[in-house]
Amino acid sequence: MNKINYISIAEKLVKRGKAKGAQIKVAIHKDKSFNVGIRNGEVEELQEAGSTSLSLLVNLDNKIATAATSDFSEDTLNNLLDNAVERAKYASADEFAVFPEFEKLTINPESLKLYSDEVKDISPETQIKIARDLEAICLKDKRITLSAGSGYSTNESEYFLILSNGFSESYKTSDCSVGVYLQSGRDTNATQEGWYDSAISPRNLMPIDEIAKIAVERATRLQNAKKVATQTVPVIIDRYVASSVIGFLLQCLNGRNIYMHQSVFVNKINEQIANKNFILKDNPLLIGALGSRPFDSEGIPSRENIIIENGILKNYLLNTYSAKKLNLPNNGFASGISNLILEKGKYSESDLIKSVDKGLLLYETLGQGTTTTTGDFSKGAYGMWIENGELAYPVSEITISGNIVGMLNGIEMIANNTDHRKTLQVPSFKISEMTVSGE
Repeated sequence: MNKINYISIAEKLVKRGKAKGAQIKVAIHKDKSFNVGIRNGEVEELQEAGSTSLSLLVNLDNKIATAATSDFSEDTLNNLLDNAVERAKYASADEFAVFPEFEKLTINPESLKLYSDEVKDISPETQIKIARDLEAICLKDKRITLSAGSGYSTNESEYFLILSNGFSESYKTSDCSVGVYLQSGRDTNATQEGWYDSAISPRNLMPIDEIAKIAVERATRLQNAKKVATQTVPVIIDRYVASSVIGFLLQCLNGRNIYMHQSVFVNKINEQIANKNFILKDNPLLIGALGSRPFDSEGIPSRENIIIENGILKNYLLNTYSAKKLNLPNNGFASGISNLILEKGKYSESDLIKSVDKGLLLYETLGQGTTTTTGDFSKGAYGMWIENGELAYPVSEITISGNIVGMLNGIEMIANNTDHRKTLQVPSFKISEMTVSGE
């Protein structure tokens, strides 16, 4: 089927649902992927998959029912819709369960350049060779004791969204990635780490020698790690582990947690919740960025959202339901974040390290120790210990803890090392103090 067929199918379902007095949302996903896995030079995985699925949501007088299928026959789809409408009649009504108002899409989805035909041109043989060569480069380093595997993958997707409010749009995306994971050391000394890169087009991937260099450095950096005594010290959050802290912040700002009063930031809009140097925004309209999208899963056209500006909370992350519950404007987060950007600072990561007399450069966190209601944060961790402004030795088997309110207000320095290739574009930053629990 081509694009016209999918839209026609969805529009027929919408028309049928409206005739039954219901509001209808139809989403169609079409995906095709290819994955190569290499271990010790041999092909361990070779998988090609394709799928097309349809999901629909029925709203009958504020009563909701959902259904999904991969069978696109007319009888199946009609029965699916009819059954969903019948089930909706017996659901509980919810005054906040409403469809969004129609908003016209003002950009051409193709202008975001989210799809490249080049993903079709890279052959399985080429993908196998690239993954095999990447692993081989890494294994030349004598510090690496074994490979946990290298891989290359490509994916093509097309998304169609049609609603009874008049919204009818689609867009295509592509992505490819290549990476490797390694082990250095043996037995209790062993550590596993690696690196991968992703892009919309194969030509925009990092060269494999650069990926190998980063992967080897990450796999060997914690050799002979030590424990440290329990103490309260400054902690530098490395840019590649920033998702651990920023991700928790986003959970606290999620609309559902706000209206359920399960967040430390309830009723904090337009209040100071972070240091004045903290500016956080989400921009789904960056050209050629992996996280970009023209609209969210409710048909709300994408727009840049300032979440925190100079430390002041400006937006929660809302979909239509949570926006109605909180009596706030819907800001298009039904699909979650897109390209999340923490405004970079004026310092290098080296400047951050030099500013610490004794403290931790955090490389990774472990576990789920967060509570949105209180803002408490506690996770297993490892990284590099800092003494007298210099990296001293690796540390592991520690726990870092704090509270998100104190952590945000304690951000003293923000580095300028943003990685624009990632959907989470967050530079390293220094928190004035957290508790590091060790021996």
